[in-house]
Amino acid sequence: MPRGFDDYLEGLGVRALAPATCPFDPGVAPVVLESHLAQSSHLMLGLKISMACWQVADRAATEAKLAAARAAGVQANAGGGPYEVAVAQRRLHQYLDLCAEIGFGGIECGSGFTDPGIEPSQIVALASARGLRVEYELGSKHGGAFDAAAVTELVDVGRRWLDAGAHRLVVEARESAQGVGLFDDAGRPDMMLADRLAEALGLEQLVFEAPTKPSQFALLDHFGADVRLGNVRLDELLRVEIYRRGLHSDAFANPRLRPAPPS
Repeated sequence: MPRGFDDYLEGLGVRALAPATCPFDPGVAPVVLESHLAQSSHLMLGLKISMACWQVADRAATEAKLAAARAAGVQANAGGGPYEVAVAQRRLHQYLDLCAEIGFGGIECGSGFTDPGIEPSQIVALASARGLRVEYELGSKHGGAFDAAAVTELVDVGRRWLDAGAHRLVVEARESAQGVGLFDDAGRPDMMLADRLAEALGLEQLVFEAPTKPSQFALLDHFGADVRLGNVRLDELLRVEIYRRGLHSDAFANPRLRPAPPS
């Protein structure tokens, strides 16, 4: 925590927490991202530069954003969509070269809308040779909500990627958290399926995409403060973090999140 707040929060009973939120940049201007990093980099587990926006923006602007993240000690990853396009268009090596060249710390891989058909060990080796970490996204962008059979298959896929050296696994929810991944058409999460993923793969290995307030609060209510959340908008990061610490009015009523009584 920044100086001046840590002692006060400790006095409230708020426990110190390691960074656990991975916000995403959907294409904001460099000055906007730099401001968010100045305010909240100490709360960021990582940063996803989302979609392919960075590929059509001015290159110097993208490089400035990545340099700002590095200076703040936050690893910036390229979102999974550009990876899938690169593989489908047979330009994977060029894509990895570009990511390393302009300053990404890692890439997200997946089969959200294509079928790459590449061995995890091959991807991890190619990325590692360029100094890039790999995260793998579990789930399809167009496959609807998970069912029990889908989760069984995803556990197997996730284990293959972790065994191959992937750094983390990301659970798909897109930008809507409705009718995709753990979420039904009304945006309600299936926590039994979430528990299966956490028990099989390890909660510390998973980042659950949670792009909406209901999805964020539901996952924090269920798993507690240590759950890792992704696809959080930059301007909503602080709201997530006060909820995580039990400083939000709704979270204060949850024994799992409420600060411990002061001694």
